[in-house]
Amino acid sequence: MITLISCGYHFIHENGITIDRPAGAGNYAFVFFKSKAELILNGELLAAEKNSYILLRPETPHLYRESDEPFINDWFHCDGDELPEFLKRLNFPLDTVVKATDPLLISGSIRELQSTTRLGGPLRDQISDSEIKTLLMKLSNLLQRASLPDTTNRYFRQFSELRNELYSSPHTRMPVEKIASRLNLSKSYFQHIYKELFGCSVVSDIIHSRLEYAKYLLQNSSLSIVAISKMCGYENDTHFMRQFKRFFGVTPSQFRSRR
Repeated sequence: MITLISCGYHFIHENGITIDRPAGAGNYAFVFFKSKAELILNGELLAAEKNSYILLRPETPHLYRESDEPFINDWFHCDGDELPEFLKRLNFPLDTVVKATDPLLISGSIRELQSTTRLGGPLRDQISDSEIKTLLMKLSNLLQRASLPDTTNRYFRQFSELRNELYSSPHTRMPVEKIASRLNLSKSYFQHIYKELFGCSVVSDIIHSRLEYAKYLLQNSSLSIVAISKMCGYENDTHFMRQFKRFFGVTPSQFRSRR
């Protein structure tokens, strides 16, 4: 089990602060910088940009302080016998400043950690263990995505929310131009960013979301094929059946009969 030792969410140091640990923290220290900071790791001076993070080994000598005032950060300290092997499996970078692709993910996770600690209860330690592991796995998963330029990554949160919306409302019919306009982007640039982030076009993603929902309804309801096609955003059931067969190799009726 990973044990949470302490944590802090959105600490504001109006006049800055210097954290100096010449022998390391004695445990794993995660710091999320919400404002610019300077770090000294093993005698080397490094710069931490706003919305960057670092996970420090227990024995790593380090010092960090503000570059801007006020200095704002989130942080937590944790330890556990299984943690070194867990981090190794994730190939998680240690003693390395990493630019956060999704700052809200980190901040929200640490806020939940703090809430769990304050709430207490018999399952507090197990919940904290799960939340720390989930955060580290999500960060590792983001790092393993193809390396993308900052101009693309800065849209990650907006595009992820939009993609979730498309998958949760497959019945909605909206042209790509209108979807792009919601983010104040041209159609061509929107399509370019979408494909870079998710590896597919927005049109193919919309089709996928509709057909996945159709599969769910075919497996878990007695609705007619016509009703399902309408619920999945198709104007006519013939187009739906043709597209379903093109993607899955069987008609909706054949798919349902195999349930």
